[in-house]
Amino acid sequence: MSLSSNLAVVRERISAACLRAGRNPAEVTLLAVTKNHPAATVAEAVSLGVTLFGENRIQEAKAKVPACPSQARWHFIGHLQSNKAREAIHWFSMIESLDSLTLAVELQKQAEKQAKTMPVLAEVNVAGESSKFGWNPAQLLSELPQLNALSRLELHGLMTVAPYSTNPEKVRSVFRRLRELRDQCVDVLGAPLTVLSMGMSGDLEVAIEEGATLVRVGTALFGPRQSRLVNSATEGESSA
Repeated sequence: MSLSSNLAVVRERISAACLRAGRNPAEVTLLAVTKNHPAATVAEAVSLGVTLFGENRIQEAKAKVPACPSQARWHFIGHLQSNKAREAIHWFSMIESLDSLTLAVELQKQAEKQAKTMPVLAEVNVAGESSKFGWNPAQLLSELPQLNALSRLELHGLMTVAPYSTNPEKVRSVFRRLRELRDQCVDVLGAPLTVLSMGMSGDLEVAIEEGATLVRVGTALFGPRQSRLVNSATEGESSA
């Protein structure tokens, strides 16, 4: 199928899930995950009305972003090492995968040097998987005041990568727990956190039913990933 057809299907899936949940489809933002897909594919997606894109690796973004239409906005969604914080601040409009207070302190330092304020999402390892990065819920609640005190970082909400399952219903509790944790964080901060980034190609409906405001979709839009545009053995990956 063409990208145009795939996009129509994904948008219909989002609308149908919102209808079931009594939500307005306008409340859910589609982020197109372009890992291993070329700038030409991004340009085609932009021509079809997609404006938000996600990359997992800094090296790939550095090569791709300058070649893409200027109206494309970019979120970093992969594991970010502290030594790549400076480049992440430069290339991206949001970092969704802020996974520790140590990384937050480094991002604060680099944002200060670039005189920028960086929107971020706190990545939470809700299911406690050893292969995944992110705060555990109790640790995030404990460290939230310190995170909130970093003046160059703007915490907009939470993100999670659910365990892989062929049955999306099996991960519904993960999405529900992230929403509940967001509400707890709001109580601690006394300020709104409007973004819940959760749900990907295989489970976006369940995520939306549980409150997702942003879904990260790659395979359902672009098909199977092409061979790597750049080789990076040091940056983490996530599936979309």
